[in-house]
Amino acid sequence: MPEMRAAGYRLEIREEEPGLTGIGIDPAFSIGQRALLMQTPDGNILYDCVSYLDAAAVDAIDGVQGICFSHPHFYDSMVTWSRAFDDAPVYVPSVDREFVMRPEGAIRFWDGDPLELLPGVTLVRCGGHFPGRAVLHWAAGAEGRGALLVGDTISVMLDRRFVRFMGSYPNYIPLSAGQVQRIVDAVEPYDFDRIYGGWWGRNILSDAKAAVRRSADRYIRHITGEDD
Repeated sequence: MPEMRAAGYRLEIREEEPGLTGIGIDPAFSIGQRALLMQTPDGNILYDCVSYLDAAAVDAIDGVQGICFSHPHFYDSMVTWSRAFDDAPVYVPSVDREFVMRPEGAIRFWDGDPLELLPGVTLVRCGGHFPGRAVLHWAAGAEGRGALLVGDTISVMLDRRFVRFMGSYPNYIPLSAGQVQRIVDAVEPYDFDRIYGGWWGRNILSDAKAAVRRSADRYIRHITGEDD
């Protein structure tokens, strides 16, 4: 981080909707991903961490009461972020414990059952290209219609009408039909009209639950050969 600071990196902070703020590195670093800060009357939850943090960003963020993740690719800076915000608890699924490189007292391992971090804010394990992959459901999002923060667990396509489910993004290997269905089944109990993805602008702003269903149907038909 000191080398990044010397090179002129900074954090860009943008409002996505009232109560939800995107946090990304400028200029773009690594694969250009962003984190999302959910701000509620009961506290703030950070979903995913980016690999940089500075004093200006800490001052601009009005506290963090918990940190959670879409998957282990965001674990690298989680201890730094936790310490910057009064040792905020860091929630890591037990099945991904092996990917924690910096043991810290603030880390809390959870068993994978839906975990309500704050009222109306629920961490939902879906699985995928890591067994502990999770999405964050925000019941009050989208003006009360519900929003889902997904990273690339459910990855928003460029047309914003479909999503994809990949086992390996660098190698373009899809998940199996069974794994895709488990992701859909995991989020089915929750209402959500919007999806916020892991990159700037990768959002579905309406009818997002239907987009997940039709995307999964399309994947499963092709993977199983039903369209042959």
